[in-house]
Amino acid sequence: MGTLRAGLIGLPSTGKTTLFHLLTRGTSGSSAGKFGRADAQIGVAAVPDERLDRLTALYEPKKHVPATVTFADIVGSASTSALVNLTAYREADALLHVVRAFDADDVPHPDGSIDAGRDVRKVEDELILADLVVAEKRLDRISRDQKKGVGQDLDREAKLLDRCRERLESGRPIRGLELDAADNKILRGFQFLSAKPLLLVLNVDEATVGSAEWASAVAPLEESLDQTGAQAVVVCAKIELEIAQLEPSDAEVFLRDLGLDRPGLDRVIQAAYGLLGYISFFTVGKDECRAWSIPTRTMAQHAAGEIHSDIERGFIRAEVVSHERLLERGSLATCREHGEVRLEGKEYIVQDGDVINFRFAT
Repeated sequence: MGTLRAGLIGLPSTGKTTLFHLLTRGTSGSSAGKFGRADAQIGVAAVPDERLDRLTALYEPKKHVPATVTFADIVGSASTSALVNLTAYREADALLHVVRAFDADDVPHPDGSIDAGRDVRKVEDELILADLVVAEKRLDRISRDQKKGVGQDLDREAKLLDRCRERLESGRPIRGLELDAADNKILRGFQFLSAKPLLLVLNVDEATVGSAEWASAVAPLEESLDQTGAQAVVVCAKIELEIAQLEPSDAEVFLRDLGLDRPGLDRVIQAAYGLLGYISFFTVGKDECRAWSIPTRTMAQHAAGEIHSDIERGFIRAEVVSHERLLERGSLATCREHGEVRLEGKEYIVQDGDVINFRFAT
């Protein structure tokens, strides 16, 4: 299935790079050739999953392996005229736009005031403009080829790009355009920025902590979210930085005092994972408990290939039980006794949270 990749974008002084380092917890480093830039900072974040934690507690395995998302933070210009390094983000599967929603006298906003809606629109316009240039160039090339009597089979691509251009010219992202599988396949090669799933990460003040305050922070962006098909999550980088410096037991107390059940970073990572359209299934045992990432609506045989291509080729059956039942019963053997372990064929659509043992021929 490949690496799940998310690129962080945003205006200067938003806390983007701080959040990147917190998300990746010190795993980051320069990586030439990835995400289109030699100076990209690449880091891996483990996807928090209480289900896997509980399965690990049940089996006490030698290894605990969560799902992961790779994040990229590309070092760019500090000026507002260069909001993102556009080429660097085309290889990302999704974009996380870090939006400033906090006041800080010692960190002035480049535009002189805090206005999340303005900043969201500003960055979205950059993405739309960059895509419009790509679409117009390709349409011009198709037109010239067809006049020469070549490329007559490109009618569908031209019509699709015309739809994209019309939408972009109206200031709307491709993200909200209704496309079938064939259209998506055509557009995939263009790596349009405004077509990528978008998560707005609102970096708020320390005072804006708690569900009621978060709702008030997101409220001004609701119209923009509806229009652009984006999602939003709220985090306070300053508090997350404090939590990261505490021992786990102290961090738990600190969160409880703030009225939070988990760090905001967990919400960001989980939201990014969901935004990418992925779910997790689990394999369990004394050696390892692992979460495997697959796209939604993946068939069992293809899910087996995520573990190893030999298992996919030799697929016979999948033994499937829900994680809820396994945790409730305490063992696969007890689940079998209660008829809760199902034998599924290669076309079974794997569900989020399935625990699976694959039978295969070698």
